[in-house]
Amino acid sequence: MSEHMRAITIREFGGPEVLTAEQVARPEPLPTEVLVRVRAAGVNPVDWKTREGHGMAGMQTFPLVLGWDVSGVVEEAGFGVTTLAPGDEVYAMPWFPRAAGGYAEFVTAPARQWARKPASLDHVHAAAVPLAALTAWQALADTAQVQAGQRVLITAAAGGVGHFAVQFARHLGAHVIATASAARHAWLEELGAVETIDYTTTRFEDVANDVDVVIDLIGDAKDQTSTRSLKTVRPGGLLVAVPSGVSPELAQAAKAAGVRVTPFLVEPDGTALTTIAGLIDAGEVAVEVEETFPLDQAAEAHARGAAGRTRGKLVLTVAE
Repeated sequence: MSEHMRAITIREFGGPEVLTAEQVARPEPLPTEVLVRVRAAGVNPVDWKTREGHGMAGMQTFPLVLGWDVSGVVEEAGFGVTTLAPGDEVYAMPWFPRAAGGYAEFVTAPARQWARKPASLDHVHAAAVPLAALTAWQALADTAQVQAGQRVLITAAAGGVGHFAVQFARHLGAHVIATASAARHAWLEELGAVETIDYTTTRFEDVANDVDVVIDLIGDAKDQTSTRSLKTVRPGGLLVAVPSGVSPELAQAAKAAGVRVTPFLVEPDGTALTTIAGLIDAGEVAVEVEETFPLDQAAEAHARGAAGRTRGKLVLTVAE
């Protein structure tokens, strides 16, 4: 095997043009790690935010290989690995928020951050799952501990995280209220939304009420969505502010409204990915991929994603 591999690197923060195809050293698995040959890599908002110098930029060093969503095949298992073996088809969100290097032909990471990919999915669709699905699952099941019968409001419900959140909330027995453009409503209702709100014509806080949990996937940086969400929550309910966290102003407004509020950051979790794979293979959860791009077109994928309004996920194809 060659000691080098193809990867998309950045050597400075900036626009999509800083993404460059290069030959870099292939990583070697340490004890308890596996080397995975990447078949596909998901593209997420945190990728282009980090590329711009935001997101997880403060935790990175140059040259940087972006990408936290990976689906591929185990090539080599390091000493001490007992859960996986060469030839296993796996998927993961390794190392987050440290660099994982998913935009490359090979990735190494601890074996227990990986899970066997859903058998019913190809690698492209499996690569669309980890970061978005783990965000939705951990926010709903772990942070909010959503119970059957609760009312859950999900903003940006047609996006990568959002379309998983709708399905997981339905799986947990919640009454799901989803915000999205009207063109997405029928699809979201198929996924499990009971109520849909067209954010282009209606302010969601004017029609949603008595909500137990809000999963806000937009944040206050755009149109004060988190702060506006407080108006929909019952006293004692919970707002999970995913992308922009909890500012002092939001915390003060939540306290005044009698609403609990918490920031959120997703964690690598191979066990949860196994649970999610089971839901996908059982037909309870669908995975939406809007568009794929070859690895060398990562810049085009970033530009497409940053433009917004995607339905589901964008994915880079790395190998057949």
